[in-house]
Amino acid sequence: MTTTPSTTTARSALSTIPDVSVVIPVYNEELNLPLLFQRLYPVLDALGRGYEVIFTNDGSADRSMELLVAQHAARPDVTRVIDFNGNYGQHMAIMAAFERARGNVVVTLDADLQNPPEEIPKLLEKTDAGHDCVGGARMNRQDSFFRRYASRMVNFVRKSTTNIEMSDQGCMLRAYSRPVVEGIVRSGAINTFIPALAYTLARNPAEVPVKHEERHAGKSNYSLAKLIRLNFDLITAFTISPLQWFTTFALVCSGGSLLLVLVLAYRRIFVGPEVDGVFTLFGILFFLISVCMVGIGLIGEYVGRTYQVVRGRTRYQVNRILENSKFQ
Repeated sequence: MTTTPSTTTARSALSTIPDVSVVIPVYNEELNLPLLFQRLYPVLDALGRGYEVIFTNDGSADRSMELLVAQHAARPDVTRVIDFNGNYGQHMAIMAAFERARGNVVVTLDADLQNPPEEIPKLLEKTDAGHDCVGGARMNRQDSFFRRYASRMVNFVRKSTTNIEMSDQGCMLRAYSRPVVEGIVRSGAINTFIPALAYTLARNPAEVPVKHEERHAGKSNYSLAKLIRLNFDLITAFTISPLQWFTTFALVCSGGSLLLVLVLAYRRIFVGPEVDGVFTLFGILFFLISVCMVGIGLIGEYVGRTYQVVRGRTRYQVNRILENSKFQ
């Protein structure tokens, strides 16, 4: 019997243990999902490798879950759907899929089509070459001016405070080996930045340039507040440099304050009191108080993260899982 390419692809997709798992978090993406389905599955079918696609519905308020249910019914052999009972954030959605992914290589992909699914083979070429953590670096970014330059600033801060080397930390199109994914799952992290955590666990990381497209429909789910929160996760989860910087700055301020006290004492004794200097002292006092406030907030950020880990609450709650019996 002659085996056609389509037959080979079908057998590959239906293999018991897939070679590739594609993980896609979904939050209010009903306008993007139909085109994502049209573009993603042909790319994966053409690989000639066993695969599975795991969607995590992160508490969507639109028809996203309805579309995912329909896609699971259309391709139950390779499609799995995790349905959260609420919105727990993109990284928890990815973590839930990581805990259930079975592929030797796990690829993460956004549902908004800004990272084209057609770029997945580029990442797999790198993993086949022996790299255990492959990040996409977006070429000709189609984001707004604010997003591009905010990303550059965050990249600079990360590079200055950690030993994590990523030219584009915001690109979600990434591929991880099975050992790296298992390490991420074992970490049990609550607030973390998965690409950075993967980098610390990788033995041979790499990057590959990938295309970047405008968002097909809808608007970004990352508000300014979420971006700030994400960057706090990145910095505070991987380094204590901010605390060290603040301690150094506080020591310098203390030395300057001591010097100022000595100067004022000298002038008080040998020159006489100066009423006009009161406002200068107020200015210095307000500055030092603001420094203390920043320090308290910084320390509180680290203490709060410790509290979240210690209290041991469930990171997310799964409402239901749609999957073929072969996955169970």
